Amino acid sequence: MTAQADARHSARLCAVQALYQMEMSGGGADEVAEEFAVHRFADMPAPPDGEFFSTIVKGVPRYQVEIDRAIAASLSEKWRLERVDSILRAILRCGVFELVARRDVPAKVVIDEYVAVSGAFFGADEPGFINAALDNIARRKRAVEFGLPVPEDELDV
Repeated sequence: MTAQADARHSARLCAVQALYQMEMSGGGADEVAEEFAVHRFADMPAPPDGEFFSTIVKGVPRYQVEIDRAIAASLSEKWRLERVDSILRAILRCGVFELVARRDVPAKVVIDEYVAVSGAFFGADEPGFINAALDNIARRKRAVEFGLPVPEDELDV
């Protein structure tokens, strides 16, 4: 990995933790992002890209409705978003944010990165779940990157 890739990977790992903290504590994006930058970045093996981290942490709440709808649509009928483990939910929300709002990052990179992030928290089936869910969402949100037609409900009208 390049230094920029390492910095972005660390930023993604921190963003997932920050989103989890926001959900558990009810803290706002600005205060949690600031706390991480001041107190947690130094503990990371590679220094996080602070701007990229902040974009994710502050962007997820901004796109929350679209993100959660996309995740819910990718789950089986038996599962609701609320039933998904809170860390998995944070990973999915970060990944979907990038798919929706960071078109400069290729969809396959987003998927690979968040599968790797999930491996930092889980060891069994969860990385496969993240891979399947993000791949499903990416094929809808970024159909062109996969050589697929854009679904009608994804067309900008």
